[in-house]
Amino acid sequence: MTLLQRSYVTPFDTVLPSQEERAARAADVLASADLRGIDSHGVARLHAYFELLEAKAIEPNPDVKIVTQNGGACVVDGGNGLGLIVGPAANDIAIRLAREHGVAAVTVRNTNHYGIAGWYSMEASKQGLIGLSMTNTTKLVAPCFGAERMLGTNPIAVAVPCKGEADYVMDMATSCVAYGKVEINHRLGKSVPTGWCIGKDGRSTNDPAEMKDGGALLMLGSDRTRGAHKGYCLSSWVDIMTAVLSGANWGPYAPPFALRDGVDAGQERDTVGKGIGHFFMAFDVNSFRPREEFGAEMDKWVRRFKETKPVDPKQPVLIPGDPEREFEGIRGKEGVPLTLAVVRDLEDIAVKIGVSFDRSKSTRQEHLENMPHGGEADPRAANPSKGKATAAGGGGGV
Repeated sequence: MTLLQRSYVTPFDTVLPSQEERAARAADVLASADLRGIDSHGVARLHAYFELLEAKAIEPNPDVKIVTQNGGACVVDGGNGLGLIVGPAANDIAIRLAREHGVAAVTVRNTNHYGIAGWYSMEASKQGLIGLSMTNTTKLVAPCFGAERMLGTNPIAVAVPCKGEADYVMDMATSCVAYGKVEINHRLGKSVPTGWCIGKDGRSTNDPAEMKDGGALLMLGSDRTRGAHKGYCLSSWVDIMTAVLSGANWGPYAPPFALRDGVDAGQERDTVGKGIGHFFMAFDVNSFRPREEFGAEMDKWVRRFKETKPVDPKQPVLIPGDPEREFEGIRGKEGVPLTLAVVRDLEDIAVKIGVSFDRSKSTRQEHLENMPHGGEADPRAANPSKGKATAAGGGGGV
């Protein structure tokens, strides 16, 4: 484990005593998000997880168990645990059952925010299986033609193993943008692109504050003419498979993730189930065709699509997962850039749990302006300047 990974583990070690393996896996999910350039779901989320554990709003040592099973299909109850604990455990069940039955489907209730969906599908592909991961989240997104929040960003992730080429990894929100990217722009005092969100009056806005003040994100596609009805169909399907099928809270009843937005951990809320829901599937490739043969064919698939004639020769056609892999290569060597707001959050956690936090190890500074699309950094932006601390990579830590 690098010092970077260790810096993610320390807070979890403190609030999850005697659960070293669980803490390490939870930290790995967050570190993976930051290394892959998904800054909205990495260490920036750590303080929110910490607050939930500190407020005893979620169970630090949950009993994650199968409550019903029929062959490769089962329902898991997460015991109101940290999603970063429940998710890996349920995903392991899906992988195990897929090896036994060829295909497995695991739906999960009574759980919480589980980080990036892609981490789970990639765990399956690392073991030669095709993995699928989805989760519902608290209401932030308006349905097509709607003017109020009804669904979450409800991501879908799929990972497919190749033989020699890098694995195919799709990880996407079913909203037009992740909420964390709106948050980042709000912190920076920057506007957001047209088509990301609406204000509480239902009209399109470029001001992230208006979205946060009773507005909503828009579905993938933004509006009907650009295919928002398709984003709505995908998002609602995720909600049904993760929550209605498992017995979790669905749609507008999904509980909020963080305590900071005026949410009282003890307040009563309307519920139709337990917690939020996840859904995992795993496919044992050998149940369909020999794994080596499939992997070789996937290599051909990847290479052929990369040979697509590009509109601009300077921007070749990419395979899902390519931008994140480029990030991993850069950040694994140079470190993870952190906003000053995140650094202050980490300092607050350090004080509360009694560990040291040395800013002097955060040596490189970068502009958040080098991160287009509200928090998705551009791995090719290489002009360092001010405004952003860096968590060191293999040789350093926060």
